[in-house]
Amino acid sequence: MTVTGIITAIVVGLILGVLGRFFAPGKQSIPLWLTILVGILAAFLGTAIARGLGYADTDGFDWLELITQIVVAAIGVTLTANLYGRRGVTR
Repeated sequence: MTVTGIITAIVVGLILGVLGRFFAPGKQSIPLWLTILVGILAAFLGTAIARGLGYADTDGFDWLELITQIVVAAIGVTLTANLYGRRGVTR
């Protein structure tokens, strides 16, 4: 992986993480670095899902792949916010 690939992954992760936070229900109290990490993972996982289902490689822009990535990011942000919020709580 080149430096350009790493920077691109971070930028795409930031965008997907922010979109995931926007579409996730409720308040997400997680830091920006964790949002970026969830977005990067959502990009890879969303692409894998799209390729597995056979709609990742289309002519033009892959809208369905992007929508899949955003949905995965929203789910990831919601799960991460729930887990991150409970880390100091003892019952």
